[in-house]
Amino acid sequence: ATVRPVHLSSAVRSAVSQHFQTGHKAKQKKINKNNFTGKGTFSQELKAVMRPRDVIQLGMVLSGVLLMLYIVTNPPQYAWKRARKILNNFGSTETEVIVHESPKAIHYKCGLPQECPVDHFAFHIKSGAANVVGPKICFEDHIIMSSVKNNIGPGLNIALINGETGNTEKFDAFNMYSGDVKELLQFMKEVRPGMIVLVASYDDPASKLTDEARDVFVHLGSTMVKSVGFRDSWIFASATGRDKSHFEGHIKNEKEKNVYDGWPEMLELGGCFPRKL
Repeated sequence: ATVRPVHLSSAVRSAVSQHFQTGHKAKQKKINKNNFTGKGTFSQELKAVMRPRDVIQLGMVLSGVLLMLYIVTNPPQYAWKRARKILNNFGSTETEVIVHESPKAIHYKCGLPQECPVDHFAFHIKSGAANVVGPKICFEDHIIMSSVKNNIGPGLNIALINGETGNTEKFDAFNMYSGDVKELLQFMKEVRPGMIVLVASYDDPASKLTDEARDVFVHLGSTMVKSVGFRDSWIFASATGRDKSHFEGHIKNEKEKNVYDGWPEMLELGGCFPRKL
């Protein structure tokens, strides 16, 4: 423990000084009134001049001094508890306040409504909304692509995941309105058995999407890519390899049903892929 000097506040010093000045005057008054000769002992003299009110005032002052001494010389986590005990000893009542914390909402990976089974990966995909709100791809509670990360683009946004480790191996965006589909085909050659492929559309996913490119996704399990058209919303998730599984969503660009001016509503899907062991 570290010993530190105790510095009393000016208010406490004033109270102590005033108390002893009052006591001294009362003592003189008592001596004069009773013709006290001053020939007694110190305890007799103190008893003669100190009234009950003086004793109470002195006790309060000493309590304040002790309280400040405890606060200054004790660690913060213990000072308040000890101070309350001191106050209780002098008649102060202690009120115990019980705070009930509201239970925190459970967060599952990627915002899914429930936890994935053991040895499964969680994912969640959102397509873009018109040409304003970009898509989002989440895997194992890690945002891989989004507007905030500034790594998305119009067309198809694709992420390739290692199905054994869960690590993101590659991701990119391919402009299917004014870009070169050969870049998409070259990228998709990186897909190996055991990989997880996540795809989210934004703005226009189909103008440059050739039959050859569509066949790549058909091979991965897509049943809707053949009908994806200009400004459609399309999302796709596939686990390649021996145990193929896929998730898919598609909304056509139809003027009568469009939520946005010239575009259908946003799509989203989420789920769990088994780890490739």
